[in-house]
Amino acid sequence: MKFHHLGDSALLVETGNAASAQHLRRALLQEAIPGLRQLVPGMDTLLIAGDPLRFDPDAVAKRLPELLRTPLEAAKPRQHEIGVRYDGSDLQAIAEGLKMEVTEVVRRHTAPLYTVAFLGFAPGFPYLIGLDPLLHLPRRADPRTRVPAGSVALAGEFCGIYPGVSPGGWNLLGRSETELFDPVRSPPALLAPGDRVRFRALP
Repeated sequence: MKFHHLGDSALLVETGNAASAQHLRRALLQEAIPGLRQLVPGMDTLLIAGDPLRFDPDAVAKRLPELLRTPLEAAKPRQHEIGVRYDGSDLQAIAEGLKMEVTEVVRRHTAPLYTVAFLGFAPGFPYLIGLDPLLHLPRRADPRTRVPAGSVALAGEFCGIYPGVSPGGWNLLGRSETELFDPVRSPPALLAPGDRVRFRALP
């Protein structure tokens, strides 16, 4: 584990994997750390940010190895079922490239129980891990300038869902009407790191 000071009130911790980032996040949430403002997990990192007048990053940094080793009760993650119409622009090409029937691609995509590793790229955009290895696909060589809101897509080991209209280079499988981000909702993002997601094919 490595960490880097970001200014005088934040640390970026390199944990090595998503599970360790989530473990450290949960351990820190159980601590009464003065001035702690935000914990932002990445795929293998955790950003720890605090109030510059109250937060002591050096004191927190010294405790990180201990916190990473702290046994935690198994958390009961929130689970979400998200309906998808599998009619994405890339679905047929994905099936042909993998030498599968479209129905087999859909079956393999709906089979796993995914975990939200982190949010990024756009507000509420979830990076989901647990994807069938046969569906690990490279990003498109020609990114689109406009991807519809709700698009369910694949890139590398991740599955993602576009919360709003945006450019994007992921492979589009289908589309969901689930609202992933609403700025007036509390919290605004439907999904959070550690949540579980299962996809259900809609007719």
